[in-house]
Amino acid sequence: MVPLAHTLALLAMTVVTAAIEEFSLDMARDSFDDQYRGCGPAMTAALPALNRSDFQNNPFFAQVWAKAKAEWQRQGSRVSPLASPDQAIAIMAYTMLDVYKDFNNAVQVAGHSPQEYRKNFHFKTFHFLLTQALVTLRDARGAQCHNVFRGACRYQLKARSGDTVRFGRFTSTSLRKEIALCFGTNMAFQMHTCHGVDIRDFSMHPWEEEVLIPPFETFKVTNVTDDGQMPWIELHSTGISSNYNCEWLRGDTTSGSIPSAPFHLGGLLLATTALTLAAGIL
Repeated sequence: MVPLAHTLALLAMTVVTAAIEEFSLDMARDSFDDQYRGCGPAMTAALPALNRSDFQNNPFFAQVWAKAKAEWQRQGSRVSPLASPDQAIAIMAYTMLDVYKDFNNAVQVAGHSPQEYRKNFHFKTFHFLLTQALVTLRDARGAQCHNVFRGACRYQLKARSGDTVRFGRFTSTSLRKEIALCFGTNMAFQMHTCHGVDIRDFSMHPWEEEVLIPPFETFKVTNVTDDGQMPWIELHSTGISSNYNCEWLRGDTTSGSIPSAPFHLGGLLLATTALTLAAGIL
């Protein structure tokens, strides 16, 4: 029993040690940060084929989408002021917590090269719909800035005052400090965001008062403090910066043409799921 207890204690120490990682907060150069400026309709037309590929290569995402659609319907199928049910379901899917970690990890490296995005990033439809949903909400409500907070428990981000940085991923924050710190007190952020959007009306957890920041918003590090208990990083929005725009359309040279039919991801789900089942993927 003693060796077992000793082993378990060592394992626990290893887990705790491994759980806290340190990263530098920088411009996240490998992030896939497409804003789809000027190509929204063309991307929407291209989505049916793109979605089939995403569902085939990422069956877990297909399952999460179906789950999110069912929850969205259960909550009343609200759409306005979003442009489509798909945008609403995308926000619901993100806030259900099933897929956001894998999605964000993929977003953070998919911009390493156009080839990385086209061949290995199997969240193309999700990225487009979530990005468009944030833009649509922001445009509908008018440009607003928010003072928000974020707590972290499994990592520490290092930053220097005066640096310009991005998160390079979709970053969840809260309008309420006490809620943000419920998600971790290993370190914390206080941010002034002008491109983050309040998504509580479409969230699985509206009580979190979540403001979702897109990967392409840039911030100036205005203050870094550490009182010995918890490091705080203060950020102030400086604008937006993207290395990609309309990348799928730029790189899609295999099909020869882009479908022009209107697209509704929810309506395509059954056909695509049947296709993946027939292929033995699900």
